[in-house]
Amino acid sequence: MKKVFRKIHLWLSVPFGIVITLICFSGAMLVFEQEIVEHTHASLYEAERPSPDARPLPLEQLVARVAAGLPSDVSVSGVSVPSRPDKAYRVTLSKPKRAAVYVNPYTGEITGRYERTPFFRTMFSLHRWLLGSRPSDGGIFWGKIIVGVSTLLFVFVLLTGLVIWWPRTKKAFKNSLKVVFRRGWPRFWYGLHVAGGMYALLLLLVMALTGLTWSFGWYRTGFYALFGVEMQSGGGHASGGRQGKEAEKARMPQTDFVHWQQVYEQLAAENPSYQEITVSTDQTATVSFSGLGNTRGADRYRFDAVTGKITDVTLYRDQPASGKMRGWIYSLHVGTWGGILMRILYCLTALLGATLPLTGYYLWIRRLVRRRQH
Repeated sequence: MKKVFRKIHLWLSVPFGIVITLICFSGAMLVFEQEIVEHTHASLYEAERPSPDARPLPLEQLVARVAAGLPSDVSVSGVSVPSRPDKAYRVTLSKPKRAAVYVNPYTGEITGRYERTPFFRTMFSLHRWLLGSRPSDGGIFWGKIIVGVSTLLFVFVLLTGLVIWWPRTKKAFKNSLKVVFRRGWPRFWYGLHVAGGMYALLLLLVMALTGLTWSFGWYRTGFYALFGVEMQSGGGHASGGRQGKEAEKARMPQTDFVHWQQVYEQLAAENPSYQEITVSTDQTATVSFSGLGNTRGADRYRFDAVTGKITDVTLYRDQPASGKMRGWIYSLHVGTWGGILMRILYCLTALLGATLPLTGYYLWIRRLVRRRQH
């Protein structure tokens, strides 16, 4: 039986190994993107106080200043207020997609426009689409398909590898977890391949199985159904009708942002441990919290545009399972569910996953050469 699994392991790995290496490597590069960008572009994300006793400008005044400098066909769609007083506010715009500017809350000065850095933009495109782009004519998106197929086959490669190298005794199991450095390069690469696969197996499976939900609609539907969650119409990982809401925001006339400060202050007082509060032009607000678990979970509110009073509250714990599932899939895929230590482990695991096809190629080619020599 192991011979059959060995052949499956080999012939799935050989054609897709390089793609798997690129996916794992680029994924590892993205783990600490936010921290790296905030450190290297501190002037964009940090807000310097003009004086020690300076207070942030009211949101209505702050956002109105940003809106006054926008083109006529672009409007403000929301503002995100971080809990840390030394951080800039993020003002989102109606277009283009994901457009935003950062603003010093004490002076109203725009510190810069949000743009993904070229390196991380390349890593993300490599991770998701092998640097491809969606065809404008609606044709086949080959980059996305190749990444999805490679990730799916990677699951089978990991499972067949477990069957092939699963030890029969406790002593053999301990030896399979060791990487030997003093017996030459062949023994080292063999140990790195076997032991590395053992150490990284569980987290690599988590990353692959969650990542596939972005690749195939049929898989996403089945994945949700497995946990008893019914997919809402529209599919994808967008919240129900999010694209429709974004389009609606783009059509909304610019407001004077009356009561935004009132809404923010009320939510901040009720949620002293918040991480970020976002107020939007569609009379909604969200309160997110730092911590373990679903890091995209948030309490959601609606407020009256005339009075500023909160009219509806949907706490995270009361939200439908489909909404929670999306956040959990993302958190499990990128490692944010377990805090900074888990993200470090995810980064190392992804790097280790990138080496597995390379060490596998080495062992395979070496075996072929030895057979020809004999």
